Amino acid sequence: MDAQNAAGGPKKKRAYAQQAYDFGQNSGLQQQQQAQPPPPMMGNPQGLATPVSQVGAPVMPGAPGIAPAPQEQLASQFGQMNIQGAPQQPTAQMPPQASNQLYPSDLIGQPFTVQELDNPPPPIHLPPNTSVTPSPYANGDPKYIRSTLNCVPTTHSLLKKSKLPFALILTPYTSLHDAEDPVPVCTDQVISRCRRCRSYINTFVTFLDHGHRWRCNMCNLANDVPQAFDWDAAAQQSVDRWQRPELNYSVIEFIAPQEYMVRPPQALTYVFLLDVSFNAVTSGLLATVARSILESLDRIPNADGRTKLAFLAVDSSLHYFSIPQDGGEGSEPTDPKMLVVSDLDEPFLPTPEDLVVNLIACRQNIESFLGKLQSMFKDTQNTGCAMGSALRAGLRLVSSTGGKLSVLSATLPNMGHGKLEMREDKKALGTSKEAALLQTGNAFYKSFAVECSKQQVSIDMFLFSAQYQDVASLSNLPRYTGGQTFFYPGWSAAKSEDAIKFATEFGSYLSAEIGLEAVLRVRASTGLRMNAFYGNFFNRSSDLCAFPAFPRDQGYVVEVAIDENLSKPYVSLQAAILHTTCNGERRVRVMTLALPTTESLANVYSSADQQSITAYFAHKAVERALGSGLEAARDALQSKVIEIMQTYRKELAGGNMGGGGLQLPANLRALPILFLGLMKHLGLRKSAQIPTDLRSAALCLLSTIPLPLLMQYIYPRVYSLHDMPDSAGVPDPETNEVVLPPAQNLSSERIVPFGLYLIDDGQTQFLWLGRDAVPALIADVFGVEDKMAVNQGKTLMPELDNDFSERVRAVIEKSRDHRAKGVGSITVPPLYVVREDGEPSLKLWAQTLLVEDRSDGGASAPQWLGMLREKVVQ
Repeated sequence: MDAQNAAGGPKKKRAYAQQAYDFGQNSGLQQQQQAQPPPPMMGNPQGLATPVSQVGAPVMPGAPGIAPAPQEQLASQFGQMNIQGAPQQPTAQMPPQASNQLYPSDLIGQPFTVQELDNPPPPIHLPPNTSVTPSPYANGDPKYIRSTLNCVPTTHSLLKKSKLPFALILTPYTSLHDAEDPVPVCTDQVISRCRRCRSYINTFVTFLDHGHRWRCNMCNLANDVPQAFDWDAAAQQSVDRWQRPELNYSVIEFIAPQEYMVRPPQALTYVFLLDVSFNAVTSGLLATVARSILESLDRIPNADGRTKLAFLAVDSSLHYFSIPQDGGEGSEPTDPKMLVVSDLDEPFLPTPEDLVVNLIACRQNIESFLGKLQSMFKDTQNTGCAMGSALRAGLRLVSSTGGKLSVLSATLPNMGHGKLEMREDKKALGTSKEAALLQTGNAFYKSFAVECSKQQVSIDMFLFSAQYQDVASLSNLPRYTGGQTFFYPGWSAAKSEDAIKFATEFGSYLSAEIGLEAVLRVRASTGLRMNAFYGNFFNRSSDLCAFPAFPRDQGYVVEVAIDENLSKPYVSLQAAILHTTCNGERRVRVMTLALPTTESLANVYSSADQQSITAYFAHKAVERALGSGLEAARDALQSKVIEIMQTYRKELAGGNMGGGGLQLPANLRALPILFLGLMKHLGLRKSAQIPTDLRSAALCLLSTIPLPLLMQYIYPRVYSLHDMPDSAGVPDPETNEVVLPPAQNLSSERIVPFGLYLIDDGQTQFLWLGRDAVPALIADVFGVEDKMAVNQGKTLMPELDNDFSERVRAVIEKSRDHRAKGVGSITVPPLYVVREDGEPSLKLWAQTLLVEDRSDGGASAPQWLGMLREKVVQ
């Protein structure tokens, strides 16, 4: 920034906000904040996220990234000559175990601030030397695996008494591509597992018998250490055991040997199932999809050169495309043959070969085909859509190898298998009859999805209809096959922002390095049992979840039951995902978490993680909404938060609530407001104005998106832009990341009439322009003097040549940056410009994100807390 601009910054700000406006950030909580985890050690080889510390773990030589002192180097050389010299579990008496403190706080006297959502979960205090190496990465990184309770009750009765849930929140992948977030890999195929419970060796095992055996931290069985554990077969030399990734990192990946395969790794196969009916062609969907696939061919993972593609089009008939192999260099492309099948009841494959083709061998002809696809159907008048029959044909194409069906449709399936009726009933919205509209309209979709799962076929739905499309029924296909439902209501290629959003997202979707033929299993210490699983997959047995394709942008919740009293000072939990990478390598991703145990209810409460608890109840609420209806889901959430607060008051706050307060420990202060956000969420709130498709799509997202995105979806972020600090909207000099302005609470009290605000729930962004905004602000951001000339609705920001415009655009872009939140996602939230004195329906939509306001019959935050206080004191 030049000097003139720098000098002009504050003046410009004074012109936008003619009065200094201080929102009075709440600072009283700061002395109560939980300790931040320590920063990563210098020289962290993997660039992993900040570790959760193990309090009291001594720093020993051989820890990754720590240079040993000279005398330690000598000792470590002795250790390498003789493995017994390596660090062993100390036998000395252990010092008392640290625990989290219970800080009482009053939610009415000291209201919740949005900054509290940035607090890390309560630290995990394990007994000293619990892990076999002193690595700071020995225990579960909350980015991948976290628990609702960071201190586990020793008995089922204590857990029941606490009214808190015990569940794991899993995000096995935190990026679409491995290079963006690498985890340590054990490349030597030496995988040591417990003979009895099949747990993988990890940082919390104990070595016995001079290091020749190891005791399992899950079931206590002693196992032999494999001979190759301390030997590098490639280099033909012994290795230092204490440097092995599985003894230093809680999240690792093993390259699996032959016995981990039922069959050789299959090629990555995509079947594009394209709607070519009248709606899809006239909205520009077919042309946009063809161009997006064409432009993304180089991004589809194909490191092993085996990736295959197939194309299947559907209207009232099925259209197969037989694509020949390319000719030699310099030869002209050969046109594909289109084979039309009109028999929808038992669709047959019209030709045995050239329907599923190798991307490299047929590249030139695939490109030629995609270039001509739009013109093949440009004059269609066909409004039929035999989607169910097309799905069956797609399954038949790849049933021998498995693969991914990517369905792109703008029409309600109205003939053949899985035919759906127009069920939307405006009169039922907001009543008890609405529950039926959220359930599937045809049993075909669930039974077909289960069949696909058995054949290792995953389905993703991209839905674009301007009319009712029955998302409730169609979303069953991704739900049971490990896929995802992407919904683009009223989409049109004529709107450039629509076309750009879809093309960007679809390109990211095709580039994701998905896993294939995957299964997820969670094991735990004796006395613990996996009780329920939530997310998109098929639950094949009581503890095995099957994923024909393992996505990169979803989260999962696993509820844990305590079956027997826990006698050890800590418990271990381990999630393992066996999968084939998209370049044909069989791997196991293992995530291990150790948690201390306690007999004290105070420890359970002081170690509870409010974000994980909210994620668990979001999944429970979706399950309840789909089963018993929205009213039952909201009632269950309300009674749950009251139950938790009553338990805390009665058991831990001495029953004291004099002076009009509402007590909860500091680490759970956000819980009531997050629950209010959940009850007011698009998927669950009481309203007669929400179309069933929008609600169903929102419920799909609530039950699949990873935790950081889920928190923002439940409690969106609001940034004040007209008076943002000079450091906001420009890169931080140290990290080079754009700095966001401080977030504000979701209350209209914080919104001034002359202001400019960004409201962002991670799925949609609103740029709110106050009715009294000054002309200088409007000109700098929108390039027009008069606010009546500002384009309302979905739009792209004009790129203006001034400092403030650049900063506003940088904040909007940074707010969309899911990588900075540590998650994988293809979503690019669309931006809507909302004038406070403009289009009423747009304004109302944006205001529904202000969770702390009174709206649609829902209580405001003060009313909600007042009601909770009455119920808790009763």
